Amino acid sequence: MNASPLAAEPFPAPQPRTEDERTLLVKVFGKDRPGITAGLFATLAGFDVDVIDIEQVVTRGRITLCALVTPPAAGAPGAEGELRSTVHRWAEEQKLQAEIISGIGDNRPRREGRSHVTVLGHPLTASAVSALTSRITGAGGNIDRVFRLAKYPVTAVELAVSGVATEQLRAELAQEAATQRVDIAVVAAGLERRAKRLVVMDVDSTLIQDEVIELFAAHAGCEQEVAEVTAAAMRGELDFAESLRARVALLAGLDASVTEKVRTEVRFTPGARTLIRTLQRLGFQVAVVSGGFTQVTDHLVEQLGLDFAAANTLEVVDGRFTGRVVGEIVDRAGKARWLARFAEQAKVPLEQTVAIGDGANDLDMLNAAGLGVAFNAKPVVREAADTAVNVPFLDTVLYLLGITREEVEAADALDGTPTE
Repeated sequence: MNASPLAAEPFPAPQPRTEDERTLLVKVFGKDRPGITAGLFATLAGFDVDVIDIEQVVTRGRITLCALVTPPAAGAPGAEGELRSTVHRWAEEQKLQAEIISGIGDNRPRREGRSHVTVLGHPLTASAVSALTSRITGAGGNIDRVFRLAKYPVTAVELAVSGVATEQLRAELAQEAATQRVDIAVVAAGLERRAKRLVVMDVDSTLIQDEVIELFAAHAGCEQEVAEVTAAAMRGELDFAESLRARVALLAGLDASVTEKVRTEVRFTPGARTLIRTLQRLGFQVAVVSGGFTQVTDHLVEQLGLDFAAANTLEVVDGRFTGRVVGEIVDRAGKARWLARFAEQAKVPLEQTVAIGDGANDLDMLNAAGLGVAFNAKPVVREAADTAVNVPFLDTVLYLLGITREEVEAADALDGTPTE
């Protein structure tokens, strides 16, 4: 059998570049328009240079384009001086400015301790950015790159930071974020961030705007009494299981057919459908775990196509609620157990799970997950969670996962789905 041309001429092994190799940094900046990047590299192509790095940023219609290249061979027809004059001439013709800086080597390798820091502001003030970046520097970190994830409904930016351990950086920034009234998430960099994950969220006051037991209580005429007990339980002032039994007891005798009315009264949190739809497009599995009731969560599973769900079940006898729940109570510890069960069923390690919740009964689940997000949460929850989101848009959680608003809207536009 004849050897193939590829076998006869193997691809040469790449040679690593040395740190003391001369390089040229070509910078172009000015008003953005199509063709600038193509034009610059068409100009450089005439000088037989190798491209080592490219960076391009467009802000308010102004482009900054940087190309790190090797210089042309000394004495060659296209020597360095000619390259410089040709690039400047091309830039002038394009009404751009150009700068060429001679130097040694590439960017310094990023240091150990690499994290993604996501900052959400509504608005994001200069003083907040100053305080947070100063904290990063003070902790020994370096900001290697900054990228905007969204400009509305919040401003969201992501910083790639190296030189400080993720846990230390998270602790350094948590207090400052609270002081500056911004939301912040710090997660370790690595392939795991891009892995398919499991997202588990609370239902009442998280996925939906309501407390389901209060919707039932309104039909039973005891809404105010139930609401007071619910608030105390969510603040962590009462044992959840005990408070649940006390509240459910007030529903005794209520016609179970009211469930259909309650289902229609449920209001999704702004951004909830967008969050779930986007996660599902990315191959994430999505679950809900609730201290509320299967009479409502089963309907949510149908509506949203969720993968897993767990909640309490109101006992019904002869078409009426008995004032009791049946089966295992989904309380604070129960939510963490269900997170672990869902992760096992989904074949996802716990460190690749995301949990979202607002109340004290969510704390064990938030702490057990790889990333725990306190969403418009009570103070005790905000202080204990990995990160807190204090804007009323549930889809902002996507930004914490490195997903941009543009990507969400582009995916929705493909199938005609309106983004919330």
